[in-house]
Amino acid sequence: MKPGTLYGIGVGPGDPELLTLKGLRLLRSVPLVYVPVARPGARSYAREIAAEHLDLNRQQVVELVFAMREEPAVMQGHWKANAAVIAKGLREGSDVAFVTEGDPMLFSTWVHVAAALHETLPEAPIVVVPGISSPQAAAAAAGVPLADRDERLAILPATYEREGLLEALRSFDTVVLLKVASAMDRVLDALEALHLSCRAVYIGQCGRPDQEIVRDVRELRGRSLPYFSLLIIRRNA
Repeated sequence: MKPGTLYGIGVGPGDPELLTLKGLRLLRSVPLVYVPVARPGARSYAREIAAEHLDLNRQQVVELVFAMREEPAVMQGHWKANAAVIAKGLREGSDVAFVTEGDPMLFSTWVHVAAALHETLPEAPIVVVPGISSPQAAAAAAGVPLADRDERLAILPATYEREGLLEALRSFDTVVLLKVASAMDRVLDALEALHLSCRAVYIGQCGRPDQEIVRDVRELRGRSLPYFSLLIIRRNA
């Protein structure tokens, strides 16, 4: 039997209405939807975003565990095991979807899913449906352009080592730092060293009812912040 198609669907940063029309059409069309979780029974952010678009009377949702903070060999084992689960559904001839927050091709679990499935079931078609990324949505929410004319843009994890972070802040016109919750105080030190605190905007839980925008980022020092947080630093603000 010809295997079904795996659709990797980006569901956006948090607002269910930011799912693209193509993503919505394909998400509603498949009988089986896979969602990533950090551990069994844990919250799936991607599932929460997609929930109102699913019909559980005719669609099955399967949670796949991706322990992203484990050793590389352990994570590789998770990817292969999850690819085997997805391959089983595809071998039955049905199209299936894997949903991920933001965009599938930007700091996403999807990249590992697609690579592992290609090894496990190379004949299965894989289609990526782009989604709105958190930098795009956060820029819109804060009214801060990401780049203009010949400006340069960098998107980095906030855990980037200090010297590399300082170099990026010096070199790029706009820097977006993702997942700043665990590194905010260190990032604030770097911003203050370069006199860029006044050029930074914080956006937390972008697109959700509890979205927060802070324009004086110095207020964030010592605060407990949500996992889905980012900073936009624009030198020419």
